[in-house]
Amino acid sequence: MNEPIRRTRIQIEKSRQILDAALEVFSAHGFRGTTVDQIAEAAGMSKPNLLYYFRSKDEIYSILVNRQLHSWLTPMQGIDEHGEPLEEIAGYIRLKMEMARDFPRESRLFANEIIQGAPQILGLLKGELRKEVDRIAALLQRWMDAGHIARVDPYHLIFSIWATTQHYADFDVQVRAVLGPRRGGERRFEDAANFLVDLHLKGLIPR
Repeated sequence: MNEPIRRTRIQIEKSRQILDAALEVFSAHGFRGTTVDQIAEAAGMSKPNLLYYFRSKDEIYSILVNRQLHSWLTPMQGIDEHGEPLEEIAGYIRLKMEMARDFPRESRLFANEIIQGAPQILGLLKGELRKEVDRIAALLQRWMDAGHIARVDPYHLIFSIWATTQHYADFDVQVRAVLGPRRGGERRFEDAANFLVDLHLKGLIPR
């Protein structure tokens, strides 16, 4: 039985350096507009050195978009079916806003992938993501049937949360430009989270 190849600390650090540089370039130029040379330059290394760690641009991109999809699933997986429904939904919205604040490059990378037709992750969207969304939609439906939240389409509720929270990452320049210097600082994410929680929860209070 072959032993797994153990990477050295330097190899791990170099790989992280390349992935971080690639994230910056891909999020700015998209997959088609990015070259290995650009990534190597951003990482501060030669192209041959970069290709020692990763075989191609496709491999780097695939790692990044797959990582982002799984990070998107994490807040959803944290919804507690035994928790108070409105609090769980509010918590999910706030976590999504934190991701928009802390990981804007990753969000733009993911958005570009979807706009291009999701060539790298379509299988995961139809598989792992859909399975998790189906699970949460079923949970929302149970909460509706029990009278804990108002009856709405559970899938479109999820889409609405995704769209409104991710807006603050993908269109951050527009948000800051419109809000201006007084309201466009770091507090904009907290203000947005409070608004979105209030907006969604008001529509979910049982009538």
